[in-house]
Amino acid sequence: MNKYLKYSLLTIAFVLVGFAVYYFVEKVNNSATNKHQEAVYTCSMHPEIIRNEPGNCPICGMVLVKKVSENQAVESHSIEHLLKPTDRFVVGSFQTTTAKDTILYSTVNLPGIVDYDPNSAVNIAARISGRIEKMYVHYKFQKVTKGQKLFDLYSPELLTEQHNFIYIVSNDSENTAILKALKQKLALYGMSSSQINSLATAKRVNPVITIYSPSTGIVDGTDSMVPSSVGNMQNTTNTTSVLNLKEGDYISKNKVVFKLVNTNKVWGIFNVIQGYNSLIKINQPIHISSELDTDAIINAKVNFIETQLDPTDKTNRIRVYLNNENLQFPIGLRLQGKVQTNSVKGIWLKKQSLVSLGNKKVVFIKKGNGFQTTLIKTGIEINGFVQLIEGISVQDTIADNAQYLIDSGSFIKTK
Repeated sequence: MNKYLKYSLLTIAFVLVGFAVYYFVEKVNNSATNKHQEAVYTCSMHPEIIRNEPGNCPICGMVLVKKVSENQAVESHSIEHLLKPTDRFVVGSFQTTTAKDTILYSTVNLPGIVDYDPNSAVNIAARISGRIEKMYVHYKFQKVTKGQKLFDLYSPELLTEQHNFIYIVSNDSENTAILKALKQKLALYGMSSSQINSLATAKRVNPVITIYSPSTGIVDGTDSMVPSSVGNMQNTTNTTSVLNLKEGDYISKNKVVFKLVNTNKVWGIFNVIQGYNSLIKINQPIHISSELDTDAIINAKVNFIETQLDPTDKTNRIRVYLNNENLQFPIGLRLQGKVQTNSVKGIWLKKQSLVSLGNKKVVFIKKGNGFQTTLIKTGIEINGFVQLIEGISVQDTIADNAQYLIDSGSFIKTK
């Protein structure tokens, strides 16, 4: 009896072990089958492409990557970031950096040029209508001194006024009021006191009046005095340009005949790039060198800041008044100015860490396994750093060189 009971228990034990092994193997096979069925593959560039087995994308040819199905547990190595739009999220491992909250100093280089000081220019206008009998200056940029003859003018109107003056002097010399009025009129026509006294003494009219230079300067032509050509040869050198005004020409009253510019005091005009104008102040020291001698440094001060931007290059200009009695600054000479700016405190970002999209600027913030584009607002630029106004903070980690993350075949979109 004990023998049969022993064999029965052994048989039952073997049967139970067999059922357990069969159940375990079947469960493993079902789990593998479910996983195989749940595995799908897609393209990271074209997420609409979905396949049940590995392969290549039919659109771009990239290798398909495995995608986790909705009913499968999300694992630690999820590829969800690969399915984000490539124009907003860049997958990769790049060097990173952060914005710095610090104080920066800078030397701003300002290109400039020497120009005339228009405040010291003198217009030589015709006080009376007439014909030019003789010219004493013939070329543009010809230097004249104070009291030098410029031209002789014949005027019938002046001849009539001289006859009236001689008649009053000869027949009514006691009438001081009329004589005084006639003298003032002759003086307004350009006659000097000595010429008027000689006319009263000699009682002989002279219809030609000589116009003298009221100051020392350089002859500059007016709008109507453009360079003229001689024969078939066109004058191309400004220093030898013949004035269009010549002997025998008739000029009308109040017409500007010459413009004398003074070269003893000139302007140094410098262009300030947009964004730096707030750093430049009046009376701020500026160090100037010229293309003639780059080693010779002239210390000056900013005398005037123009508030209007140049519409062509979007810069505004500053003026520096220079003493040019030794003629060391020829008109048109190119200058280089250097201004040491005051300290500027702010949040600064490397210029290479941002990308300019025309009127927008973006950076790439580190997000998980990739970088996400973020729009920022910037200020001035100093020594390779750009002032950050808004968009990110010093705690954000961004790509050190944003140019590496740009796909030249696509656009960058920002939220």
